[in-house]
Amino acid sequence: MAGRTLRVQGLAAELPPDRVADKLTIHFLRSRNGGGDTAEVRVLPEPLPCALITFEALEVARRILKVKNHVLAIGKTRYALQVTPHAADLNPNEVLKG
Repeated sequence: MAGRTLRVQGLAAELPPDRVADKLTIHFLRSRNGGGDTAEVRVLPEPLPCALITFEALEVARRILKVKNHVLAIGKTRYALQVTPHAADLNPNEVLKG
């Protein structure tokens, strides 16, 4: 699972988590978004909702991280998403380069 899970923030807090999960799955399947097959999509109802998306292939997660602007359209509303590696996948012994 290492490296295949991404954290997505900027989600619609007012929408049901299952609808958000469906929309995220569709968004991240599209090749224009760098996408591919997902293994799991979990929407977490934190104070600021986020999702953890695990992809079938590491290459897909890497491609998605290279896309600069992910915008999720739900109805007439557009949500600017922030996509980052999931912290549990980061090796604490590695130095992150900015």
